[in-house]
Amino acid sequence: MSAKEIRLHGRGGQGAVMAAKMLASALSLEGKFVASFPMYGFERRGMPVIAFTRFDDEPILEKTQIYTPDLLMVIDPTLLSLKALYDGLKPGGVLILNRDKPLAERPGENLEKAGVVNATHIALCEIGRDIPNTCLLGALVKTTGWLSLDSLLNALGEYLEGSMLEKNIRIATRGYNETEVQTWDS
Repeated sequence: MSAKEIRLHGRGGQGAVMAAKMLASALSLEGKFVASFPMYGFERRGMPVIAFTRFDDEPILEKTQIYTPDLLMVIDPTLLSLKALYDGLKPGGVLILNRDKPLAERPGENLEKAGVVNATHIALCEIGRDIPNTCLLGALVKTTGWLSLDSLLNALGEYLEGSMLEKNIRIATRGYNETEVQTWDS
């Protein structure tokens, strides 16, 4: 396997940075080498945030931002209007999207697959707050098969405890179960 690169787009307070860390922990449970880090603009709730996760079977030496991702995760669907969102997406690219309905058409020419789930609705139902990150991680697992749901659920325990852990396990599991996977020919 060659390195996989993931770029997460969200807004401050939605858990993009935490999602990148949780994903890295889940991948490391499966024996992968990982690197995960954020890029902040203005550090304020609601401002755009980008986080990155890179993983491989071999040690990762590159510590730069991800310019050519294999996968884009869009936590806030209003960010779909960003012109540069799909810049650098590799052919065969994957999109994980928080949205209440499937995509009507392929939004990027290199996009081959999308996992769409109403993660905001699920998060609001389970925890009463718009923090859809763990739901979208469940969607990533279902859409890509790059790791197991069990590894993701186990990794959540490194960051959460008690009732919040239980609720986020439900959120991630619902994300896995309720994601609609769309595909397009290359």
